[in-house]
Amino acid sequence: MRKLLAGLGVVLFIGACAGGAVPGLMMATPAPAMPAATSPYIVAAVTDSRRLEADTTRDALRHPAEIMAFTGVQPGWHIADIGPGGGYYSRLFAVATGDGGRVFAVDRAGTAERPRPMAAVAPTYGNITHLTDGYQGWTISEPLDAIFISQIYHDFYLAQLNIDVPALNRQMFAALKPGGVLVIIDHAAVDGSPITVTDSLHRIDRARVISDLTAAGFVLQEETDVLRNPADNRTERVFESDIRGHTDQFALRFVKPAN
Repeated sequence: MRKLLAGLGVVLFIGACAGGAVPGLMMATPAPAMPAATSPYIVAAVTDSRRLEADTTRDALRHPAEIMAFTGVQPGWHIADIGPGGGYYSRLFAVATGDGGRVFAVDRAGTAERPRPMAAVAPTYGNITHLTDGYQGWTISEPLDAIFISQIYHDFYLAQLNIDVPALNRQMFAALKPGGVLVIIDHAAVDGSPITVTDSLHRIDRARVISDLTAAGFVLQEETDVLRNPADNRTERVFESDIRGHTDQFALRFVKPAN
């Protein structure tokens, strides 16, 4: 795990953007102590018998225990999982947060012919709420401990979704408690790539994500390399058979400053 905070607790992390330092990056507060990947509630989530075989077979590549520990998830947390897909992480968070926790699976609306997979998943867990108002149309009345976005942030830039990305980032900032975290995992594009690769390759430049989120008020707190794959040249569509499931991915944890 690559920590961006060191020394006595407060340092300024200066990242490299396409043209130099990451704009808008703020002085960060020290990262709190993170749970271990072997914490009992994280182990219980990963070994839960309700998980699908299709999900567990992907664990070796997706490192769910390490990612939950990196997120900092705790029992009782309220988490929004934006773009939950089939519920890979929503299921894990539901068990890890326990009876006192809440998971809001923020999804797009399905149809009678093509229902969203989460429509069937949510009822099997007592603490998952499936929201189908779109990635930007959602409202959650209670402050959140965390927002989690895996492999979907790049889609926010697709024209057909008609998302105002800066407005959505401000919405997420407002939805979090002070000190709340935003974790973004996505397929890495070549450094300095234009935003058009979100459509052509379904990838995004890591520096663009950092720039977007710091502009909304977030502070980049920590990064983990657990999903990186240097063998991926980052120039292929993520759906190509030789790279699908093995893309180079970055994982970033941002925090909403406590004051």
